[in-house]
Amino acid sequence: MSKKKFSVNGTFKDSVNTIKFLTERKKFIDSTEAVLPTRTDDFGVNKVAKSLHPKQQKLVISKIEEHGNLAKSYYFKGETELAYFKAGQYLTFKLGIGNSVVTRSYSIASSPASALNGEYQITVKRIADGFVSDYILDNWSVGDEVIAFAPEGNMTYCSLRDAENIVAIAGGSGITPFLSLARAIDQGDEDCALTLLYGCRTSDEILFKEELDSLSEKNEKINVVYVLSHSDEEGYEKGFVGADIIKKYAPSEVYSIFVCGPGGMYKFLETELPKLEKERKYIRFEVFSSGKKAEESKEFNITVINRGNESVIKANSNETVLCAFERAGIEVPARCHTGECGFCRSKLVSGKVYIPEGEDKRRIADMQFNFIHPCCSYPESDLVIRIN
Repeated sequence: MSKKKFSVNGTFKDSVNTIKFLTERKKFIDSTEAVLPTRTDDFGVNKVAKSLHPKQQKLVISKIEEHGNLAKSYYFKGETELAYFKAGQYLTFKLGIGNSVVTRSYSIASSPASALNGEYQITVKRIADGFVSDYILDNWSVGDEVIAFAPEGNMTYCSLRDAENIVAIAGGSGITPFLSLARAIDQGDEDCALTLLYGCRTSDEILFKEELDSLSEKNEKINVVYVLSHSDEEGYEKGFVGADIIKKYAPSEVYSIFVCGPGGMYKFLETELPKLEKERKYIRFEVFSSGKKAEESKEFNITVINRGNESVIKANSNETVLCAFERAGIEVPARCHTGECGFCRSKLVSGKVYIPEGEDKRRIADMQFNFIHPCCSYPESDLVIRIN
């Protein structure tokens, strides 16, 4: 076997110094205690991560503001410092309703600066058959303690991705993330301009009108336009927010479109926005669940495998698999309820589910290996599902 020769740059003195350094370092290491001199929780980067992304936050309802019979705003204080957020993000609340354990997300209406002052604000609107919204509106009181997770969501302004001019299209309680953005612009925390097109049935249904008008009057970066679909009142646009109204009020040719509102608004805009011939990157939708309504309601059994334990629950074809879990009192990690975040990801061992078009946001590998997001999956047969 031939021998290979290697040459090392350096001198004999370099080798001696290296050996001496390694020897001294080993003595120093051997002389210290086998514990970290500083707790990992005290590291600066860990403190920042914990403050921004706490596992959960204990909040106390400090004030409730009623908006006629339409909705209520809830203000919260925290036991500790509140996690910071970007305008447009949401809070997910964990609630126990009877035997059910549920989570629901609500956009934050307050400005990001309010979190630094120890306060969050959300607005809850009553909707038909609203299992959680009805419970909140009928039961939450000042002084109640609630559990919320850290702020999340991607409906936020980013100068590297979005145009400096934002055309925001809101419907109903979908105004809240844009109220947060308007407040942030006015307070100097966001460097963009906002044209807000707020669609409602009548003027009586407009939420936060007085404040929105005030922000628009005093800040040239904020412009608010109200569009009424079921009322022909003077001083308001008439109809639905579509391509014509967007073109009429868009501040320039280069602008991003943010949308937050009911499912009907989304469906309408799917046919209207292509008329603007804008690049897809300039159009942002807050995710939503369409809510399947089958022609015929059917009942199925779901066998739930949870850490080795099995149980059988009932499920309806018109409700998501996650809703069946919640009603049965089975706690599953969940946040967005729209298939985006992936917290509720579970293994579909057997059976068939229906996922509405546009709501299947699984990774390709999850599709291949039969993982589903229960929050946007509807049973079409008896199922066997492994969670956690």
